[in-house]
Amino acid sequence: MEQQHQPKSTTEQALFHYKHGMGVFEKQMPDVAHQFNQFTEACFTEGTLSQKEKQLIALGISVVAQDEYCMIYHTKGCLDQGATQEEMMEACGVAAAFGGGAALSQAVTLVQESIDEMQQYKQ
Repeated sequence: MEQQHQPKSTTEQALFHYKHGMGVFEKQMPDVAHQFNQFTEACFTEGTLSQKEKQLIALGISVVAQDEYCMIYHTKGCLDQGATQEEMMEACGVAAAFGGGAALSQAVTLVQESIDEMQQYKQ
């Protein structure tokens, strides 16, 4: 009897969990899963940007989106494409600047405008 591979780390467990979930989804929604897989494969194909650059972009986006599965998945993708830890941390730094900038821009505009408007209603 063949033993199944048991994930050794929390990262490996998350990847295993994601792949299992995708397998279930593929059985339930084969056409959607197929189209999604084709689309994402096309997006990550070598082009003007290298596959490594695309994985670094995806890692940064996943950090801003706070998508833990994608952070793990694209960290692996970065490593698979030869990205260094320094490159990945730099991409995460840019993401943090963007995410922080987006939060700040909302605070100084929308939140401030909402405060001003709501205080007018109280008067």
